[in-house]
Amino acid sequence: MATIKPFYGIRPVKGKEAQIAALPYDVYNRQEAKEEVKDKPLSFLRIDRAETNFPDEVSTYDEKVYQKAHDLLWEMVEKGDFVKEDAPCYYIYELTMDGRTQTGIVACASIDDYENNVIKKHENTRADKEADRIHHVDSCNAQTGPIFLAYRNRREIDEVVKHVKTKEALYDFTSEDGIRHRAFVISDAKDIATIQNSFSDCNEIYIADGHHRAASAVKVGLKRRAENPGYTGEEEFNYFLSVLFPEQELKILDYNRVVKDLNGYEVSEFLMEVEKVADLLKVKDYSKDIVGSDSKKVVEKEALYPKKKGEFVMLLEDTWFLFRFKEELLSKDPVDGLDVALMQNLILEPILGINDPKTDQRIDFVGGIRGYDELWERCHKDMKVAFGMFPTQIGELFAVADANRLMPPKSTWFEPKLRSGLFIHELD
Repeated sequence: MATIKPFYGIRPVKGKEAQIAALPYDVYNRQEAKEEVKDKPLSFLRIDRAETNFPDEVSTYDEKVYQKAHDLLWEMVEKGDFVKEDAPCYYIYELTMDGRTQTGIVACASIDDYENNVIKKHENTRADKEADRIHHVDSCNAQTGPIFLAYRNRREIDEVVKHVKTKEALYDFTSEDGIRHRAFVISDAKDIATIQNSFSDCNEIYIADGHHRAASAVKVGLKRRAENPGYTGEEEFNYFLSVLFPEQELKILDYNRVVKDLNGYEVSEFLMEVEKVADLLKVKDYSKDIVGSDSKKVVEKEALYPKKKGEFVMLLEDTWFLFRFKEELLSKDPVDGLDVALMQNLILEPILGINDPKTDQRIDFVGGIRGYDELWERCHKDMKVAFGMFPTQIGELFAVADANRLMPPKSTWFEPKLRSGLFIHELD
């Protein structure tokens, strides 16, 4: 059973939410973050990436950077930019992108559920990436970026959400990237009990996105337990900030691959190798079409797309190919059967010589939000061949996690991204 509890939220005072809300810290590198916070004194990115307040020679991991994050957060609370709830509650967080809406419950999840695998993972984490957020959460005494969790559909939760969304929204704004954000408070005791009881019947919750944030939050909680041997388990540090979405509302975008060279093959030889593992379905040659025209528009209007599992697109020498992996090479294994695994195991490793995509400098990954235009641009800039993937499905993610397995690197790309700074969970 999962423990998903309401909490005493800290949130932007109404009217400042659009100025405060920021994309997650790991969307930016240091220079991008510095540019993003220019002329945005309330942006939460100034707290999430507090090094933006210092000259470049100051390390991102300097102790004074974490102290600055703490000071900025609690100064904003003190000044009234944020307000604290006077009773524990849940929130609804609704995001609408390109006409598609997904609605989640903002709540706190249990670090024990994470440790006991009630909250399931599908990705390994890196200690160096965890260390920064551990220090940040511990210094701020708060979790500022929610973990993106998913659960199998629960009718009773859907009914509460539907009812609460008929009321006036707490927040309703559209961010610079065109995403509409709405939030509602769930404060009715009956509604809170319905949600809490429904989640208590769940045997599994899944991390969709934010494995490093989740691992860091849990390790801060375990650290606080070690520092407080008389803890009861009810203290706030035993829980971490999350937004939980039902599976039917989630959409995973494609996560595409671009490679610098053909591993010594001539183009004709490489195509012959690919056709040993995949059947060619369609071809579109742009070598003549693009002369004197806008290549981006051509690609956007006419590029081929994989329509179902097992299909992939390849861009090579201004030509788009649509392939389907040969039926006899497909697998029912939850990991080996993933399209990204088929790509790695049948093409990237044996043909292109990319044995470890996490470290090989010849490969890069392009999130589906950037579209096939980006694949075209990369193949005319620094890459030789691009592969457009059929997106991993949410059921496949669940199956991998249920099997206690790990997905290959760069298997899922979730959009829209949850904003940081809209909901904060204090650890004391």
